[in-house]
Amino acid sequence: MTEAHRFTRRQAGLCLGGAALAAPGMVRAMDAVLDEIRAFLSETDQLHSIQIRRGDEVILAEAPRGPGLNRLANIKSCSKSLVALMLGVAIDRGEIAGVAARLGDVAPGLIPADATEGVGGVTMEDLVTLRAGLERTSGGNYGAWIASANWIADALRRPMVAEPGGRMLYSTGSTHVLGAALTEATGETLLGQMRARLGQPMGIEIPPWTRDPQGYYLGGNQMALRPRDMLKLAVLLRDEGAYDGRQVIPRDWMRASLEARARSPFSGMSYGYGWFLTRSGYALARGYGGQVIAAHRARGLAVAITSDPTRPARSAGYFGQIMRLLDGPVRDLG
Repeated sequence: MTEAHRFTRRQAGLCLGGAALAAPGMVRAMDAVLDEIRAFLSETDQLHSIQIRRGDEVILAEAPRGPGLNRLANIKSCSKSLVALMLGVAIDRGEIAGVAARLGDVAPGLIPADATEGVGGVTMEDLVTLRAGLERTSGGNYGAWIASANWIADALRRPMVAEPGGRMLYSTGSTHVLGAALTEATGETLLGQMRARLGQPMGIEIPPWTRDPQGYYLGGNQMALRPRDMLKLAVLLRDEGAYDGRQVIPRDWMRASLEARARSPFSGMSYGYGWFLTRSGYALARGYGGQVIAAHRARGLAVAITSDPTRPARSAGYFGQIMRLLDGPVRDLG
């Protein structure tokens, strides 16, 4: 059943203020842009839902397929960005000394005796920017990695294929190690941190998700959130860590997070502390299948998109379509 938040002509006038009331042509133009977005939604069977908030107003929220806006959806690798938020909170609380803190100092017990040489010197910044230097556990290596008896040890035994802090190597193993390090440093599970430090202050329900054989929550995949809560996180991203008048994530961390630290060899996008950064001004979390939490601060936009989590969304394919939507009609709403 379709769930819709219809953007009426009256709401358009309220959002645009007196200028809109004095210029009905602006309202007609807004209607045309929204119709273009709805056409994309109706024609693209992989897309489950889209929500767009400009300023304080949700101007579009529709879910013609999938579980709807109020039921849980797998956000896939968007969870990597949430792990990055937890790192910022842990640093702010003094539980981790800073991004330069080394794995061997933060969580030495995670490092197996036969770990690859140099693993102890990998920093929290290397992990959160996906520049640990270790062979990737994602892509074609993912199945064997999660079939291993110890996901953390397996990731840390992989060969160094680049210098730590060098090029970006997209790997769920890196964020999983980071999540486990956060668990060791804080004394709280990743689920507990997410609930207490993100979910509770924002009114977001965060259910348990996949754990590894040692009991650590998977740091980088298989989390589920309601699409409406994904939009709240997009607002948090847009508003420098603030939500509903409360500073949930330290502002300094959010600002540092959106500075380019690496570049994806797949999409060409820059990457900060867990967030992709586009040349057109978006910061976004990206999950397999086309799950997106995005914000364009300069245009006052927050966007959440869910898609079929079983189908790929490559930069040259469906994800490219999503980006053209964001850079075209969605951006025009700002």
